[in-house]
Amino acid sequence: MLEKLIEILKPLNYPIRLQGSMNKADDYPESFFTFWNNDSYDDMLYDNTEHSTVWDFDLNFYSTDPVLTNTVLLKAKDLLKKEGFIVDGKGYDIASDEPTHTGRGINVLYVQNDNKEDI
Repeated sequence: MLEKLIEILKPLNYPIRLQGSMNKADDYPESFFTFWNNDSYDDMLYDNTEHSTVWDFDLNFYSTDPVLTNTVLLKAKDLLKKEGFIVDGKGYDIASDEPTHTGRGINVLYVQNDNKEDI
């Protein structure tokens, strides 16, 4: 599922990193995405068998341009929704470790049926 999330975001042409994976010696890109898999839990349990998995991600966008933190994240939301992801709302402010960057985030869900091969 992680690969699917990344593939959908690639056409926006910004680096995509695991949240917290950049070390202090790394220079921050001017604009970039981060993601974090909050949970992946079984859903639709019956007959003591799971029939789908719900993938729960936080997707964040950081930029030196405060306008991009809103506009790019909303473009990502549109792309994700077209691919079956569930994205509610227009995002929320998130803290940045760098004073030059601002950030916005959205919560992203995907329901994977057990007959799909995305993992």
